[in-house]
Amino acid sequence: MKDVITRFIEYTKFYTTSDEESQTCPSSERQLRLANYIADELKEIGFENTDIDKNGYVTAELSANTDKKIPVVGFIAHMDTSPEITGENVKAKIIKYTGGDIKLSEEYSIKENEFPEIKNYKNQEIIITDGNTLLGADDKAGIAEIITALEYIKNTPEIKHGKIKIGFTPDEEIGRGADLFDVEKFGADFAYTIDGGPIGELEYENFNAASAKFKIRGKSVHPGTAKNKMVNASLIAAQLISMFPESQTPQNTEEYEGFFHVVSLKGSIEEAEVVMIIRDHDKKSFEDKKWLCRKNTEILNKKYGHYIEAEIKDSYYNMKEIIEKNMEIVETAKKAMEKAGVKPLIKAIRGGTDGARLSFMGLPCPNIFTGGHNFHGRYEYLPVESAKKAVDVIVQIVKEISDN
Repeated sequence: MKDVITRFIEYTKFYTTSDEESQTCPSSERQLRLANYIADELKEIGFENTDIDKNGYVTAELSANTDKKIPVVGFIAHMDTSPEITGENVKAKIIKYTGGDIKLSEEYSIKENEFPEIKNYKNQEIIITDGNTLLGADDKAGIAEIITALEYIKNTPEIKHGKIKIGFTPDEEIGRGADLFDVEKFGADFAYTIDGGPIGELEYENFNAASAKFKIRGKSVHPGTAKNKMVNASLIAAQLISMFPESQTPQNTEEYEGFFHVVSLKGSIEEAEVVMIIRDHDKKSFEDKKWLCRKNTEILNKKYGHYIEAEIKDSYYNMKEIIEKNMEIVETAKKAMEKAGVKPLIKAIRGGTDGARLSFMGLPCPNIFTGGHNFHGRYEYLPVESAKKAVDVIVQIVKEISDN
């Protein structure tokens, strides 16, 4: 059997960045190369009903090896990586961390004072990049951990289990991972996304999420004769951004605090565009944030004339609403972690997963750690021991479900 680290490093070599400008599914053809590779691997291992559908979703199953009536559990991860930094030509390497800063390249280092969590892994092996790309533990580590755990279960017949389902999705990083996921065909009673961060994370709460796109039209006039005529779209964009509270930005919030996050800004005198994401765990605060987007647009349109259009779209909601009715699946994961020697860290996700939307689609789906840190950036790393523990937890979850 292939070990989880070998498998993960193989996956990092696939360039799978999703493309939010694309309207296809998957959003980037390159994701299909990893999908086909994984499907071939699943078939070789001997999983049944392995399939890639026309949209790039990979599914497979491990048949029950007992007549005992056991709920069908699914394990889900995503194949794409974040478009916030390139995932092309990833050069993953394993180092023994002995303390202090980790030099990735001449220009970039994981600095202990900036990322103090690194101190928890002193004298452990960790996987890092060369500083030019992200690593891709979000979520190729999750894929590797699921396959490694279930291959072990398949080859260990003394572990009695019910039917187990596997699902690997495209385009999670751009909020579309669950768009075309066929919950009914998948056929699980519940599932777990393996898409969390540091070791021990167990999450069944996440942000309510929306996007806000502000399109601003301006009026270009020669600056020498512009008085009372020019309307500078870029300056209106800057003013719009300044109207949102600085205290409610990602760098100034934590835990259950929501935020407004400007993800892109482009403009000229004639036109400008501000794209923002809105996040909050509390539904009322979430609605208030969307109201402020509309109110600020109204204020500026009254000031300048009708030059701004706001398009606000909900992305996903807090899965706590669904999972609270199915808390036994959280308890199962908690017990599995404890038996695997992992201290459960139950917390709210400051983000979202495919599981958030799948929960509202009829598939309750809490989230479990991969072990990775600093996702979506060049400082991402994955402690080897944490990834191995994720494998152990998946195995223990299957045992817990079968024993109950």
